[in-house]
Amino acid sequence: MTSEPQVRFLDRTTPPHIFTLIMIAGVSALSMNVFLPSLPNMTEYFATDYRLMQLSVAIYLGVNAVLQIIVGPISDRYGRRPVVLAGFLIFVLASIGCVYAPTAETFLAFRMIQAFVVVGIVLSRAIVRDMVPQDQAASMIGYVTMGMAVVPMIGPAVGGVLDEIFGWQANFWMLVLLGAITMWLVWSDLGETAAHRSSSFSAQFRQYPELLMARRFWGYCLAAAFGSGAFFAYLGGAPYIGTEVFGLDPAQLGFYFGAPAVGYFLGNFISGRYSIRFGINRMILTGTIIVSCGMACALVVFYGGFGSVQSFFGFMTFMGLGNGLLVPNANAGMLSVRPHLAGSASGLGGAIMIGGGAALSALAGALLTPGTGAFPLLWIMFITSVMSFLSILYVVRRERTLALA
Repeated sequence: MTSEPQVRFLDRTTPPHIFTLIMIAGVSALSMNVFLPSLPNMTEYFATDYRLMQLSVAIYLGVNAVLQIIVGPISDRYGRRPVVLAGFLIFVLASIGCVYAPTAETFLAFRMIQAFVVVGIVLSRAIVRDMVPQDQAASMIGYVTMGMAVVPMIGPAVGGVLDEIFGWQANFWMLVLLGAITMWLVWSDLGETAAHRSSSFSAQFRQYPELLMARRFWGYCLAAAFGSGAFFAYLGGAPYIGTEVFGLDPAQLGFYFGAPAVGYFLGNFISGRYSIRFGINRMILTGTIIVSCGMACALVVFYGGFGSVQSFFGFMTFMGLGNGLLVPNANAGMLSVRPHLAGSASGLGGAIMIGGGAALSALAGALLTPGTGAFPLLWIMFITSVMSFLSILYVVRRERTLALA
């Protein structure tokens, strides 16, 4: 594709409009967190344990990670458009299944199937990389995820209100409606962007060693994985802290829960505006420093005895801001190491990122018990953010070494 592709809205013979990319990524992101304020009520509804219902986050992320490995190569082979359409159709049907699930176990099964909506996150990035070169891709991904951040920012607040008025099932009816609207939009606007396709899956997977042996790919991948790990740990632990430590009701939890998205929105705006000027490595490095410093300050405040609901969620905006700089630029770096494997790189990188997030989400849920307060979650988030900093530092130093060689 050219650096300035011809785009006409609602014309499926041209590349998609940025609004379409925001929608497919936004609905994918919304499905992760919109119902989280309802977890206590869902636990009561299914007459089960909170830890079992909390698995609706961890197993969703786990299946999400496995699917990302598959989605990338399939889209490289058959194209982006049919894979996105199929993924959203499955998502809509699974969301209806969640509404009518008679038991917690059945609900969790449909929740796993809902993870097929991951096609939106994986392929929105790959489509951008199909359309434009590396630095411009980082900028465009920044704008896509900036718009995407608005949806999960208001999602938990809306979900908490819907829960109080109509019950927890209303959250999933909303996902059914949004999924159906997005399917129509994809059908009407998303023209195929994968110009060079593999002749077979065997040829596709024979190219994987080329990607896996690239140190820059791993550096960008681990920077994104550890940076996002702080966010996924937050997804798994914040509902417990909000309800059990600070005594928030679903509507209040939904309001506070969106705090990181405020920072994420700002970070993505900065990425969209300045990634081309400053380069992706500097943006990633700055993002990891912001997250690490924010979590370190949160630990100092809580150990000093000044922890409160406002300070806990307030410091989470630093995590969002740092990830807003880190994630779009690290994704652009991953996809640009081997441009002809953009779909596979997006899927594999996303699988590592989401798989690690699933583990951290489950770990946060396991470590948060009565009496621990917010400390286990804050320590997990601080350690992962430092690891993200070390990962991008490796990339920067390696590039300097190669430049001097």
